[in-house]
Amino acid sequence: MTGKREKLEDRLKMRRLTTDDTAQYNALLRYAFQVTDSELAAIGWDQKDIEKSKKPVLKKTESFGFFDGEKLASQISIYPMQVNIYGQMYKMGGVTGVATYPEYSQHGLMSRLIKEALQNMRENHQSISMLYPYFIPYYRKKGWEIVTDIMTYTIKDTQLPKRRRTEGMVERVSIDSEDIRTVHDKFTAKRHGALKRNSLEWEEYWRWEADDVLVAVYYNLNEEPTGYLVYYISNDVFRIKEFVYINEEACHGLWNYITAHFSMIEKVVGKNYTNEPMAFLLEDSEIQEEIKPYMMARIVDFEAFIEKFPFDIISIYDDLHFIIEDPVMECNNGDFTLRWDGNGETIIERGGTRGRTVRCNIQTLTTMFFGYRRPSYLRRIERLEADDEAVRILEDILPIDQPYFSDYF
Repeated sequence: MTGKREKLEDRLKMRRLTTDDTAQYNALLRYAFQVTDSELAAIGWDQKDIEKSKKPVLKKTESFGFFDGEKLASQISIYPMQVNIYGQMYKMGGVTGVATYPEYSQHGLMSRLIKEALQNMRENHQSISMLYPYFIPYYRKKGWEIVTDIMTYTIKDTQLPKRRRTEGMVERVSIDSEDIRTVHDKFTAKRHGALKRNSLEWEEYWRWEADDVLVAVYYNLNEEPTGYLVYYISNDVFRIKEFVYINEEACHGLWNYITAHFSMIEKVVGKNYTNEPMAFLLEDSEIQEEIKPYMMARIVDFEAFIEKFPFDIISIYDDLHFIIEDPVMECNNGDFTLRWDGNGETIIERGGTRGRTVRCNIQTLTTMFFGYRRPSYLRRIERLEADDEAVRILEDILPIDQPYFSDYF
């Protein structure tokens, strides 16, 4: 057995994927996620459609794979993306296409691909990474942590909110309307955690559902788009895919539009990514809500991440001494001193023991700086080692806001 293992490991070579690898890339994804021809046919797709759609993706992503001769055995892809962190746009590496054929498992291929992918992100100045996990414990071991939730709510037709007077109007538009993108760009600029959608992101957003969904846009009195609703109606259920608005007027206007379907539907089922329950906003709050983890993130390069981070600096604080553990990225391991100058500018230095000590792993650090969990909570559950003063400083300087992320890739 040892001889066979050594022979296989000698054969396996890592390299970048190109568009010439599209067929094998897609075949591995279909095998790993058990997508059948009948399922593709049910949504009007076939093999050629998928290969055509994935070819530009491979052009725009950084993709790596292990090959056994000419056969693709394991793969990973990185989307070049941007995400809003408390008003500061960060370059982000979106991890997708993670798959390995079972006969090549237990050889450490994916661990090596993940390390290669993270190193690539660092070289491309993507100081953070996000992914949708197929198995949360695995990605935690690699340094990712939960940073957003998805809430599914069900509202009976009799529980729909009463109409509110608004000055504007709602109009249904095609999915390629620029007004949708205009609203989302304004929303992204204001919303912590939101993904900025460029052409690649919009392509992914519409990939599987473009023929099924409808889009309604709210226009204010000046005919400016300020909100939109992506939805479809099936079996007397109004299903909301995305509900985006940049002010409360647009929110009320879009709910008026949903309520106008009262005679056509029995209930509304939607997804909420704000990590805030919907029930409190409704007159009849006895609705069904289900919450589960959604996206995971990890800091790829701690120093680069901190240099841009928009701290809430109220006054000059004592230094902080971070001791960080990272299971993959060596650059994040060790001691870091964090301080602020007289102008409130952040200065981070590797090494040193000056300041209040904060000890944690990269997973805890990520969820704390994303705002998903606060420092005091993380210390209470023994994920963060810090004294009272260090926690007080962290609570003061870290902005308070829950991350919003509604995309999937």
